[in-house]
Amino acid sequence: MIAIFTAGGIAILVSGFGTPILLRWLTRMSIGQHIREEGPAIHRIKAGTPTMGGIAMITATVAGYVLGHVGTHIDFSVPGFLVVATFVLGGAIGFADDWLKVRRRRSLGLNKRAKFGLQVLLAAAFGAGSIYWAHSGTALAFTRFDVPGIALSSGAWLVWAVFVVVSEANAVNLTDGLDGLAAGSAGIVCTGVALIGYWQYRHLGIYEIPVDHAIDLAVAAVSMAGACVGFLWWNAAPARIFMGDTGSLAIGTGLACLALEMNIALLLPILGGLFLVVTLSVVVQVASYRLFHTRVFRMAPLHHHFELGGWPETTVIVRFWIFAALCTGLGMGAFYADYLGVGSHR
Repeated sequence: MIAIFTAGGIAILVSGFGTPILLRWLTRMSIGQHIREEGPAIHRIKAGTPTMGGIAMITATVAGYVLGHVGTHIDFSVPGFLVVATFVLGGAIGFADDWLKVRRRRSLGLNKRAKFGLQVLLAAAFGAGSIYWAHSGTALAFTRFDVPGIALSSGAWLVWAVFVVVSEANAVNLTDGLDGLAAGSAGIVCTGVALIGYWQYRHLGIYEIPVDHAIDLAVAAVSMAGACVGFLWWNAAPARIFMGDTGSLAIGTGLACLALEMNIALLLPILGGLFLVVTLSVVVQVASYRLFHTRVFRMAPLHHHFELGGWPETTVIVRFWIFAALCTGLGMGAFYADYLGVGSHR
């Protein structure tokens, strides 16, 4: 428990105090956000706001994860290392995208094929490392390794891992459209995942995860949560800095990797229900327009629909945070309900 509190606290402090340092450097270098022309007109006043704040979030997460082990009996684990390393590299893909946007002075960075290809390669590397180095389970899992316990071959699980990682990374990226929306929502979800990791650590006989793996994954999750909270101090509306793809792709990638290693990948769409709903709004909008030449929403992703409907930005953000908390609570409730069911039969 000390390691979890330490990791979270350090991540909050590093992110909270490191972000303004990064902000001053980004301002001095004139590294600002370019706003999409097709986005809401009201957002154009945000053009030039420093971006790539995800650098501070990544630094804080790594610092929290590493220093959270100091002075404790907690050992570093292979799954924990894989999660944090993939989290950092996911952020590196986002950084490349953000940097190209700044260099080209437009809202488009990496082309879609290059970005998607890099994400697939990274996810495949994580999946291979998880199978052959960490020796993690390769079953479809909802709340634990044997629920539903559908065994997959190594190849099938690798494909599944790629799908989960790429989908979640882009889902968080789509949610990052309003000041503090992605940071606050991700902080809530990461906290829920950290609590699940700690519960698995305390009940190893049920979840079949090695003791050092379970607690190490919880430390990684709480470090991500702390980084989001510290960054939110500066990213809350009106934002002084944006996380950019550097932050959103890192967070989404990290969440997916945590879920896969903790055997809760099928639970992730509930825990991160906000990210799922936002992504589905884009899918529905695109499909509707291409098939029927009509739009279901005023604008996608979903938060822009409500903005154009007259909701103030802060109202959209806070209500979406509440929805994110409800989804995370529902996911944790499902996880605990399964535990109670197992306990009654032991």
